[in-house]
Amino acid sequence: MSDVPDELPAEAADLVRPYVITNGRGLPQGDRFELITLVTASEGSQQQGPLDPEKRSVMELCEGGYLSVAEIAGHLDLPVGIIKVLLSDLAEEGRIMMRAPIPRAHLTDVQVLQEVLNGLQARFG
Repeated sequence: MSDVPDELPAEAADLVRPYVITNGRGLPQGDRFELITLVTASEGSQQQGPLDPEKRSVMELCEGGYLSVAEIAGHLDLPVGIIKVLLSDLAEEGRIMMRAPIPRAHLTDVQVLQEVLNGLQARFG
């Protein structure tokens, strides 16, 4: 009889899976994906050949339109770091397009907003 258990404990399986998904790679140098970076599938990306199951899942999500990196990670229930590695691979292959997040609008002066509100109330009661 061997001392090796038939199944790995749940904690070990959770640690091994991300390592296997990324082939042991970490985040690339100059990581260009932020949590709010928007990603979508490139046109014609389906004809570029087979993908790993996780990359295929990312592509299926991104075919519906733009999603943020955080949304992709949430939908696939994978750590953000793993998603960033997968997205980097897909970007290098030309399968996805990225768009920088829309910058936050400058805050409008409260006085201007109050004048607009006063004008609307005077006009429409």
